[in-house]
Amino acid sequence: GSQALVSFVLQQEFPDNFSLVAEEDSKDLRKDGGQEIVERITKLVNDSLTIDGSYNVTLSTEDVLKAIDNGRSEGGSQGRHWVLDPIDGTKGFLRGDQYAIALALLDGGKVVLGVLACPNLPLTSLSDAGQHSPNNKVGCLFFAVVGGGTYMQPLDGSSAVKVQVSAVENPEEASFFESYEAAHSMHDLSSLIAQKLGVKAPPVRIDSQAKYGALSRGDGAIYLRLPHKGYREKIWDHAAGCIVVSEAGGVVTDAAGQPLDFSKGKYLDLDTGIIVTNQKLMPLLFNAVRKSIQEKASSL
Repeated sequence: GSQALVSFVLQQEFPDNFSLVAEEDSKDLRKDGGQEIVERITKLVNDSLTIDGSYNVTLSTEDVLKAIDNGRSEGGSQGRHWVLDPIDGTKGFLRGDQYAIALALLDGGKVVLGVLACPNLPLTSLSDAGQHSPNNKVGCLFFAVVGGGTYMQPLDGSSAVKVQVSAVENPEEASFFESYEAAHSMHDLSSLIAQKLGVKAPPVRIDSQAKYGALSRGDGAIYLRLPHKGYREKIWDHAAGCIVVSEAGGVVTDAAGQPLDFSKGKYLDLDTGIIVTNQKLMPLLFNAVRKSIQEKASSL
């Protein structure tokens, strides 16, 4: 539903040369047995449009399916492309934990705008377990425009505040994020890197680009995503988060220290994985990552 809604609104507001690179399509919804789900999605989309009040329109089920399929662009280095992950962190969403709706804008292959909606992320900071507390208000929107900094706004519409990444310089005082799912990142390699850095705190494991949002406001100082060999990262999993962190003063690179290249289409061509931290810690983190990768390779 979120992909249909975002796709429809973007196309209404920016109809010229509209291009959307998104994760989902309507193929499964068009199969036998999908009609009931499509009707539920259509109702949710229309309810949301009614509540917003900006568009005097009622979408049909076919309108909704077409809006979803408008996300079939391949992206690339030419022109402008919106990049959307309608539910980033599906397993976190199903568990009632962290997930995000992530939207970015590419211009000439560069990320120039990013928005992360994190409905379950606490407004203050993550607990050690990385889960939301029942006594803590949740729901954050992070947004960044190139050259304009990063802001966090409660989803209740309260005023936005500018955020900055952690200023920690001593890795022993740093905490780090990694993916909740071991299938998404090599936890053993992350542990080796943390050991080399002297990080004392255990990793905070949460789903989705909520990690980028939390890092942008200083909840932690390091994010490691080191997927298993053969896994290809998709641009919608990182585009919005990348600019949210970098505009908050952070650094996002692959494991070779190169900036992420969003100009190649739907996939990122990476050396091993993604590392994120502040500018002071990056040289130390980069060295620890390279040494750990070499040690792991030589032990195989």
